[in-house]
Amino acid sequence: MHPYPFQASGVPMTVWSYKVARDYGFAPNPFHGVCTLACCKPLIRGHAQIGDWIIGAGSQANDLRGKIIYAMIVDETLTFDQYWNDPRYQVKKPVVGGTHKGFFGDNIYQRDGSLNGFLQANSHHSLSDGRVNINNLRQDTQSDRVLLGKDFIYFGANAVTPPKAIFDKFSEPFPRDVRTYKSYSPAIQSAIKDWLTTSFEWGLRGLPEAWNSAIEGQK
Repeated sequence: MHPYPFQASGVPMTVWSYKVARDYGFAPNPFHGVCTLACCKPLIRGHAQIGDWIIGAGSQANDLRGKIIYAMIVDETLTFDQYWNDPRYQVKKPVVGGTHKGFFGDNIYQRDGSLNGFLQANSHHSLSDGRVNINNLRQDTQSDRVLLGKDFIYFGANAVTPPKAIFDKFSEPFPRDVRTYKSYSPAIQSAIKDWLTTSFEWGLRGLPEAWNSAIEGQK
């Protein structure tokens, strides 16, 4: 049984969930022993607190609707500059032309004095020629905050379907960006946590769904 970190603190834990429309191992990035959410979902990154759960569900686009791709428990938050400069996370910087794991590194932003306020490293969120993708930059940097969790389970292409009692709630349509289980009963929140922590060994349990098809040219 995997423990609930931070449970003893008595601080209420919010469960945030959203659709992972494209699972490339970039957002989230589940590699190098820490699951990180550094890009996309600025509202969740801006509001989630230490001890909160982040759950990513599949979408109709990747034929994983209603399944769980990953779950993480936030145990650290950093600004982009802190993430960029932290010796622990240099390995999360992208290596263009390298392995899949290297190419989809999510440590891509640092502050500068330009009009946009941030530099964007050549990465999955850049244009195909390496230039800054201003749309991604503006979206990602709406929240100068990175979520990190050493306690996580990432299924990727092996995404799992919750039991029916959970699935009936979990597979309801998601709003445009943020969905929390605050509107659900405490029983549903507890049920999904209990199911994930008692049914599976946590950690990296699969590879990203998109690696099988969409990025053959990156090999």
